[in-house]
Amino acid sequence: MPLSREQQAEIDQARGATQPTRRPIAPALEEILYQALPVLDHGFVRVVDYMGDDAAVVQAARVSYGRGTKKVSEDRGLINYLMRHRHTTPFEMCEIKYHVKLPIFVARQWIRHRTANVNEYSARYSILDNEFYIPRPEHLAAQSKQNRQGREAVLAGEEAERVFGLLKKDAELVYEHYMEMLNESDSGEPLDAERSGLARELARMNLSLNFYTQWYWKTNLHNLMHFLSLRADAHAQYEIRAYAEVMIDTLRRWCPICHDAFMEYRMGGVHLSKSGVAAVRRMIAGEKLDQKSSGLNPREWREFVAALGLG
Repeated sequence: MPLSREQQAEIDQARGATQPTRRPIAPALEEILYQALPVLDHGFVRVVDYMGDDAAVVQAARVSYGRGTKKVSEDRGLINYLMRHRHTTPFEMCEIKYHVKLPIFVARQWIRHRTANVNEYSARYSILDNEFYIPRPEHLAAQSKQNRQGREAVLAGEEAERVFGLLKKDAELVYEHYMEMLNESDSGEPLDAERSGLARELARMNLSLNFYTQWYWKTNLHNLMHFLSLRADAHAQYEIRAYAEVMIDTLRRWCPICHDAFMEYRMGGVHLSKSGVAAVRRMIAGEKLDQKSSGLNPREWREFVAALGLG
C-alpha cells in the first residue's frame, strides 16, 4: 500500500498537530487517527474524525447529564442490555468518518449500505492512479457450484498463472488506453501536443472494476455495526471482509464496551427462528432430530446445524 510522499506528508502533518478540546476522546483511537491502515494490495482505511464514545451511548440511553455512571461495570451492563434487546437509538448518537481506498467492485458492494454519507473521488475531475487489485494466490478460486455468489476450490498451476496473466494484462492495457485517450503521460505532459484529450468523464468508462477508487464514508455507530455484522461475516466476499476486519479494530479502539457487546451478541451470537427454538427444546428434552423431523427446510437445517456446531 504505497503512499506518495505528498500523501504521507499530509498524514504526518495531521498526526503531528494537537487541538485542545472539552469533547470526550477515545485515547486508543487517537493513537491511529489519520493513519493509513493497509488493506489488500493498494487499499487502506483511515479514521479521520469521530464523535462520542461508550459514555455517549450510556448518556443517550439515560437521557442524563455527564458521562455515564461512576462504575464501568454499570455502563457495560447497560450497553449489553441495549445490544441484546436491539435498542439501537442510543448507538446512533456516536459517529465516525473514514477515508477508504478500495477497488471499484468492492465499492459497488459497499454502497448498497445506504446508511452513510459518502463522497467519492471524481474521475470526471481527476485522473485515476495506475493501481489495480490482483488477488493473492490463495484467494484466486473457481466459481462455487452450489452458491451463485461464492467461491470454491483455489486455482493452481497453469490455470492460476493464466488467470493472473489475464488480470494483469487487461488492467495494464485499459490503463494505457485510458491515458492515451486523455492524451496524458505519466509525468502529466501531453502525449501529443497537437491534439486534445478525450473528456475525463468519457475516458474513464473502459477502466475495469479492479481499479482503485477512494471515498470519505461517515456513519453512526449503529449503522457501522450493522455493516460490520454483514461484511465481517465468514460468508462475505473476502475483499470486503478484509476492510471490515480492519474496521472492527477501529471500533474496538473507539468504543471498547460497545465493541465487546457487538462481538458477544451480534458476531458471536446465533439468531433462531420459532421453529429453530422449538427444535432446540426438543433436543434438550432428549429427542433425536433430523432435517425432516425438525420442521426446518433443508437449507434452514444446514444453517441450524452449522450455527450450533452439530455437524
